[in-house]
Amino acid sequence: MGLKKFKPITPGQRHKIISDYSEITTGTPEKSLVSKKKKSGGRNNDGRMTMRYIGGGHKQRYRIVDFKRDKQDVPATVKSIEYDPNRTAHIALLYYADGEKRYIIAPNGLKVGDTVVAGKTATPNVGNALFLSDVPLGTVIHNIELKPGKGGAIARGAGTYAQLNARDGRYAIVKMPSGETRMILTTCMATIGSVSNAEHNLAVSGKAGRSRWLGRRPRVRGVVMNPVDHPMGGGEGRNSGGHPRSRNGMPAKGYKTRDKKKYSDKFIIERRKK
Repeated sequence: MGLKKFKPITPGQRHKIISDYSEITTGTPEKSLVSKKKKSGGRNNDGRMTMRYIGGGHKQRYRIVDFKRDKQDVPATVKSIEYDPNRTAHIALLYYADGEKRYIIAPNGLKVGDTVVAGKTATPNVGNALFLSDVPLGTVIHNIELKPGKGGAIARGAGTYAQLNARDGRYAIVKMPSGETRMILTTCMATIGSVSNAEHNLAVSGKAGRSRWLGRRPRVRGVVMNPVDHPMGGGEGRNSGGHPRSRNGMPAKGYKTRDKKKYSDKFIIERRKK
């Protein structure tokens, strides 16, 4: 996996840095695992804009990804590593021994032809899914469940991973990608390894048009609005601002919005780094 820089032939290519997609083995998705994806443009069922700065973008199809890894003790062969427009990570197409096909999030180091398996019989190799009770301590994991059987919810983005630090009774102690350390039930599943496409955060779009292709419209700063539009708007010339806050008046930049009596506080051992 590498990055590709461009000669400054045009203004848009002067700072452009993108992935070389050397891991991708095919450009055509598996037809049976693809569904339609409708764009709303940020409008609700009345046609009114409820989310700003959304609209346009290239037409996309959704790849149905298996986050649960509930097909257990059946070996699967990796057929291809593919690009997914709906997420930062790459996805891997699996052919199971019984003929079923499924997509999973591709871990770093997984190659075409490798065999992966989920369940109690799985060994702690890259791409295998195990219960947290069976994962060796110190192992790097991703696609971690928070509730047994619900499917992976943690560490699914490009390059992310968590680490299993210890086990205490019914709970495993996991260090999250954010730096937070928390307890998760050992009956939850996780996949071995870190997520692929780790250099995604180093990419530079190079021009505003590439954001438009992704369906992102220009975001307007609050300080350049009028007082009627934003709490930080107004003022003579460039004399505007005030305390940082959202359009609805919620303070930003340091103001804690988490519920002080949240039920999951008892599972958090160490907070994320500030």
